[in-house]
Amino acid sequence: MKKHPGSLIFFLFILLIFAVMLGILFGSVSLTFSDILDVLTGKDKTSTAYVLITTVRVPRVLGGLFAGIGLSCAGVILQSVMNNSLASPNTIGVNSGSGFAVMLAMFFFPANSFYVPVFAFLGALLTTLAIFLLAAASDSSRTTIILAGITVSSFLNAGINTVKLLDTDITVNLTSFLIGTLSGLTLNKILLPCICISAAFLVSLFFVKPLNILALGDDIAHSLGLRVSLTRFLLLVLSSVLAGCVVSYAGLLSFIGLIVPHICRRLFGNDARFLLPCSALLGATFVILCDLLGRVIVSPFELPAGIIMSFIGGPFFLYLLLKKKGGRRVHA
Repeated sequence: MKKHPGSLIFFLFILLIFAVMLGILFGSVSLTFSDILDVLTGKDKTSTAYVLITTVRVPRVLGGLFAGIGLSCAGVILQSVMNNSLASPNTIGVNSGSGFAVMLAMFFFPANSFYVPVFAFLGALLTTLAIFLLAAASDSSRTTIILAGITVSSFLNAGINTVKLLDTDITVNLTSFLIGTLSGLTLNKILLPCICISAAFLVSLFFVKPLNILALGDDIAHSLGLRVSLTRFLLLVLSSVLAGCVVSYAGLLSFIGLIVPHICRRLFGNDARFLLPCSALLGATFVILCDLLGRVIVSPFELPAGIIMSFIGGPFFLYLLLKKKGGRRVHA
């Protein structure tokens, strides 16, 4: 399979288009292809189908698409920079840092939504740097990084709970935010974060060669002329933009940045030239389908996408921790 990356990427692209169509067509109210055609041609803009597609389904699907791109690519970058296959925005606490910063933005600037993505980025960046520095100051083992992430996450979750107690208005929407959901999205709400995610993803494609060089180890990377420290810092900034922007509108969606890169490595190996675009396509498809499943499984009610992802991601994370290689357990 790894010999034909182009055909696999094309297949993933078709799969994403299929997921987008399903996300628009199905939910608590099912639509038809003729309804979509009516929307595209501008026919009867007062119809229920037109309003539902343009104001609910399309923003929701677009939000899921960019959430998948952002978190999956952030996972690829973090795993490469930290040389740890268990690193992801969720497992090392980046999502929690971004979430805490978003809570602060809601607390101090309740009437100005512009600050939300800015705070989300800063929270993700500061948390990522903190984890990276903690790992660098110790043995940098898998266990150390994950435990550092758990420690920082606990501290940040305490901060989130503190803000929740201080401001009851924030508490109203807090549950959905902590779980992660795509419900209630509008085009205005996702416009700025999606632009930032698109820009960060495009910039990350220019770092595929440095990502591959970093995988060879610091000594070889230095010998090849790579400015390792600067490159790592820039990549951490990119991962923070990707993860932080998603948190700013979708909340603390979990496990995407862990599951998707591992699946894509099975398909393409560790070559970042294929790993990044593959992860973007598969991640977008995964989030859209999880959100769709949450909408239809208990219709007319719905489960937040974050719950579906946790049901899938929890066992997957345990599998990675207990995975055996050559009949022997791989110790972290």
